[in-house]
Amino acid sequence: MHITESRHPDSQNLDQMPTLEVVRLMNQEDARVVEVIAQALPSIAALVDKVAEQLRSGGRLFYVGAGTSGRLGVLDASECPPTFGTDPEMVQGILAGGLEACVRAVEHAEDDPDAASSELRSLSLDARDVVVGISASGRTPYALGAVRYARELGVPTGSICCNSGTPLSLEVDFPIVLEVGAEVLTGSTRLKAGTATKMALNMISTAAMVRLGRVLGNLMVDLRPNSQKLQVRQVRNVAEAARVSQEVAASCLEQAQGNVRLASVMAAGGLTPTQAEELLAAHPDLREALEAARSGR
Repeated sequence: MHITESRHPDSQNLDQMPTLEVVRLMNQEDARVVEVIAQALPSIAALVDKVAEQLRSGGRLFYVGAGTSGRLGVLDASECPPTFGTDPEMVQGILAGGLEACVRAVEHAEDDPDAASSELRSLSLDARDVVVGISASGRTPYALGAVRYARELGVPTGSICCNSGTPLSLEVDFPIVLEVGAEVLTGSTRLKAGTATKMALNMISTAAMVRLGRVLGNLMVDLRPNSQKLQVRQVRNVAEAARVSQEVAASCLEQAQGNVRLASVMAAGGLTPTQAEELLAAHPDLREALEAARSGR
């Protein structure tokens, strides 16, 4: 039996504990996740570098899983376009049972490995892509079917599991093992295992986008203004990047039609949109473009 299915010795009387004791125990167990992630950082970094390499070559990142694992993959993928300005095709979450399974359990969907390979086939998976199977147990047939199909095509593969020595970890090029131990509620891997998986996914997508140059320092420079909050953030980020007032930043953003990169270069050098576009074409790296704009090059 995998450790994620074992009974936690401290919670065997969970139903008889006072509420404060229940939540205190859960908090204590959640605190273990940070150390588990710390131990896995070299494995996470290795996968990040491969993901960045594949995306840089025009490939796509596919997260594939069932249940909580699959939903977390869908969540991480869905955050990439508004945060990093990526095409929705670049990072995709594939969930057993389809998107309906995000809000309603689809029975037995996780047990069909052919469904995952069929989904990837329909998306024209090729060697430029990367497939990451996500499964707390490390033995979900749906995730296994995905990585096996990917390997047949020579596509790099990774995994996120919460048990060691599992079939999924052994099948992939870049395994990430997060041994968080038994759950407070036996087998409920939406708890610690889900938390650890979410943290790893945060790192994979964010660090890969850092490597692709989609941030400047710690500022989002490709975010899309899909809400008033994000519009305000855009102004603040242009002001920070270009070292100008928020009034100047807002004016440049309006002229740049919400393009943070373009507005930042305009503001830094007092340039027109056309001049800034030419400078960005000559200096695709935003940091270099900003330096060139300030120096009048």
